[in-house]
Amino acid sequence: MSRLVLPRLIVFDWDGTLMDSEAQIVECMRQAAADMGWEALDARRIRDIIGLGLVQAVAALYPERDAAGHRAMADRYRFHFLSDDLERSALFPGAREVLEGLADDYLLAVATGKGRRGLDKVLEATGLRELFHATRCADETESKPHPRMLHELMDELGAMPHETLVIGDTEFDMQMARNAGAAALPVSYGAHDIERLKPYAPGIHLDDIRELPQWLKTKEPA
Repeated sequence: MSRLVLPRLIVFDWDGTLMDSEAQIVECMRQAAADMGWEALDARRIRDIIGLGLVQAVAALYPERDAAGHRAMADRYRFHFLSDDLERSALFPGAREVLEGLADDYLLAVATGKGRRGLDKVLEATGLRELFHATRCADETESKPHPRMLHELMDELGAMPHETLVIGDTEFDMQMARNAGAAALPVSYGAHDIERLKPYAPGIHLDDIRELPQWLKTKEPA
């Protein structure tokens, strides 16, 4: 993984990093399983796959099912997510203000396991679309932890790995950063326990997204 000196590009995960969407994801996954007549899984197991692309997530949850079943289940999840009114999801406190404060000084991007239609829905609902210089979704490229999503963002925005910081709440985010040679900054309040993330960025993490601006100041030249 790259040793970050001064970040130029900040790549945010979405679910569990900027938006508190765990309850919505769990409920939509359970509704999809009910549609399929599949076993209902507990929230802990579903939370563990947040961050993967949708088909990959379904395959991880139901490895005994075949690929056609995984795709059908993913379609049912999309149906429920896209018809949901997002009442169970909201930006984490301060996320909007942090992004607005960073937008003039950094390139901002999103790398998410969401599909494009799902990300577009939440960007529209939150009014944050214009703050991001680029976004990439799992149905447009390889799913995390493959580095392709991050490589594409860096290429599009003209950033090198040592200039790139990935902020996320899952091992998939951390592994993607490592695989791409970028730096990683985990958050402790998302889907994966912080103890799972610490090995990827020893000694650093955020307990609140509102800590990010001050943390970035420690990377700026005096």
